Amino acid sequence: MTLRESLVRLGCMAVSGALAACPAGGDATTTSSGSEGASTGEATTTTTGATPTEPTTGAGTTEGVGTTGPGATTLVPDLGEASSTGDDTTGAAQCPPPLEQPPGSWTSQIVPVEGDALTYVADDQGNRIADFSYAGYHRGEAAIPDVPMALGIGPVDGDNTAQIQQAIDELGAMPLGVDGLRGAVLLAPGEYPIHGTVLLRHSGVVLRGAGDGDDPASSTILRAVGDEPHQRVVIVVGSGDNHKWQPELPNTRSDIVSELVPVGARSFDVADPSLYAVGDHVVIVHPCTDAWLAAVDHGGPGMDAPWAGNTLPLVFKRQVLGLDGATLTIDAPVFNHLDRALSQSYVYKADREGLVTEVGVEDLRIDIETLGGDDEDHAWSAIAMRGLEDAWVRRFTALHFGYAAVTIQTGTQITVADARALDPVAQITGERMYNFDVSNAQQILFTHCHATGGRHHFVSNGTSYTSGVVFHRSTSTGPNASSEGHRRWSMGLLYDNIVESEPAKAGLVVLGLYNRGDYGTSHGWSSVHSVAWNYDTGEQGVGVIQRPPTAQNYAIGGAGTFSGKKPPAPFDQPEGYIEGTGQPGLVPESLYERQLAERLCGR
Repeated sequence: MTLRESLVRLGCMAVSGALAACPAGGDATTTSSGSEGASTGEATTTTTGATPTEPTTGAGTTEGVGTTGPGATTLVPDLGEASSTGDDTTGAAQCPPPLEQPPGSWTSQIVPVEGDALTYVADDQGNRIADFSYAGYHRGEAAIPDVPMALGIGPVDGDNTAQIQQAIDELGAMPLGVDGLRGAVLLAPGEYPIHGTVLLRHSGVVLRGAGDGDDPASSTILRAVGDEPHQRVVIVVGSGDNHKWQPELPNTRSDIVSELVPVGARSFDVADPSLYAVGDHVVIVHPCTDAWLAAVDHGGPGMDAPWAGNTLPLVFKRQVLGLDGATLTIDAPVFNHLDRALSQSYVYKADREGLVTEVGVEDLRIDIETLGGDDEDHAWSAIAMRGLEDAWVRRFTALHFGYAAVTIQTGTQITVADARALDPVAQITGERMYNFDVSNAQQILFTHCHATGGRHHFVSNGTSYTSGVVFHRSTSTGPNASSEGHRRWSMGLLYDNIVESEPAKAGLVVLGLYNRGDYGTSHGWSSVHSVAWNYDTGEQGVGVIQRPPTAQNYAIGGAGTFSGKKPPAPFDQPEGYIEGTGQPGLVPESLYERQLAERLCGR
């Protein structure tokens, strides 16, 4: 079932992985009401309405060119307006009806349904499931556009890197439209040998092929050839900067003075609210202090060295949506408690110089040339997304990578949809085979993806800079290790309706929301405040769910085997919250879909 079909069942219309705006009677609005209280530190169960996307500015229109043959460029009359994807339903969404609960269905004790809305029950430490619906392109509030073609090229003999780069840069030199877009570079069907790295580094530019199949007569295949430089990336999308939102505008820092900002909250008080305005992009930092480290058992790294102070701040990139006295309301929740007794958190305005927005890769295939087996002298990742916001990859296939098909670093509000990461080629060992990887990125949606033959198929490898990542309605075949938060306090991962099959061995841990102890380099508590919802571990796989100090992890519904005990867990830690394994009829079937529907309709 597609995301569109699932949401239509809820009474909402989906547009390219996002809901359209709600109609009259269910208007998507932004207010500071209904958000989580900051002064008291109490998290409410009320969901807030959707917010309009930030307007973009630009001037002028873009003239386009089309393709008539290999390597040729010709003029196209004009771009016209970007539209939503043609194969999806457009128009106003209908707000979701009350959730049906037929005989035999059930709801979670900690996410019960009251009337027609989900509520969220906190435990005695204030831990609760947060709202994950802010993941993806424009927080799920806008459809991924079908950007009109501006330039078109076909394959040429030999290395095609330069001609593709020239087309991208030529389009990137054109003015942005008022919608923040410049147009799409269209690669005609055929096979394009790529000996270098293609840089998609201009805002508003889309790289589009003719399809991601294996027939060059009807699809666009980028054939990554050679190993110069060693283990290169085939396409880098974004500025290329992986600075983890550290650049800040001078004199914009203020302490958070709320005593506790609980997980899931979207409001808090600051010492100097005059520094901020609605629309500002801000970074929230909870420093890694000795007191916080003591509270989390110094990371729980087993026999390895404990985590060191000042090395793992909890970081959230957000946008200010409301100001009321000293209270800031932000666009998405925090995915960890910000406890002033453990660390003095602060906020600053982000320096967005060089940030790339409104870029996408779609309808193409990257096949990396290797010798097979354990060969590691070849292109290493198909796509690396670095230094960007509001971007996408869709209808995309990658084969024979060593590290990742798609890896996202210092990125926010990104959707990867209908993508396949197949049959990596490398040694089956550490630092390899992360088919879909998030390393220091936030509000990321992977939907309708498929991974085969890797180690960690759906993974956060980005420590405490990573949060708000949704893996949705995707499949995993032949994993050699688990999908997981991989190391050092990845926060807020949602695995929603993932289906596992054919693990490398019976009893393999295929999902880990757990402690990794002295694996790697003091990996320790690798996932916190994370959720497996209707996850199917398959007949031979196992999901491990453990409870971190000051936090919680959850497995609700699903099929197969879930446990927090050792074994199957590699390290002895308290079991997390496990409910309803093997019990069909969980309502809602998809947590992400229902949260998105309710939020966009102001529930």
